[in-house]
Amino acid sequence: MNEQDTPRLSRLAAILTLLQTKRLLTATEIARRFQISVRTVYRDIRALEAAGVPVFTEEGKGYSLMEGYRLPPVAFTEHEAMALITAEQLVLKTKDSSLIREFSEAIQKIKAVFSHKNKAAVDLLSKRVVIGKNYYSTRNSDILIKTQVALTQFRLMDIEYTAGDGNVTRRTIEPYLLYHSAGEDWLLAAFCRLKGDFRTFRLDRINRAEFLDSGFEPHELTVEQFVKKYVFPENNP
Repeated sequence: MNEQDTPRLSRLAAILTLLQTKRLLTATEIARRFQISVRTVYRDIRALEAAGVPVFTEEGKGYSLMEGYRLPPVAFTEHEAMALITAEQLVLKTKDSSLIREFSEAIQKIKAVFSHKNKAAVDLLSKRVVIGKNYYSTRNSDILIKTQVALTQFRLMDIEYTAGDGNVTRRTIEPYLLYHSAGEDWLLAAFCRLKGDFRTFRLDRINRAEFLDSGFEPHELTVEQFVKKYVFPENNP
């Protein structure tokens, strides 16, 4: 192996890791990410295939890995480990219990593969990072993960919702977008079949949420179009 082979081996490993994190990647996306030509991407994909990596090529769409294929645990750099611990402190201040519960389980698995050096550093860092928002760690919702599942799987939800005036209604909704307000509340934008239009629901005001057996067709409205029409309509006459 000569010195010129080393950067390529590093790139092949990085491409493989990227393929694990995406359902489908185009050659153009890979080329842009690693600042290489599309022709080089083709050669790298062939090299991965020759090494026994099950890369599927979807004509005209891109590349994906065989379902179930996984790399062994990766080694995190000290900087990557610190970024994850900082993210953990941010999540611990959120007001949704389900997100904290699931993230805590995930971060414990990640910490298990940290080196001894990194473990000592992140233990210290976790005690020395203070997030100013939500000082008292208030929890006011427990359905963020459930709404994420409904959003990504296009599943209808039946909810009981308490409006700002105290009126309680039952709605069938098609989850579309989750966002976090400056006031620290999680908000769900969804198409409400009762109103026949998109509405925004605060998660802490959803008293009950259940999946329905049927799904719904994905909305053609882009996030940019949604923001222009429903979030800042005054800026778009």
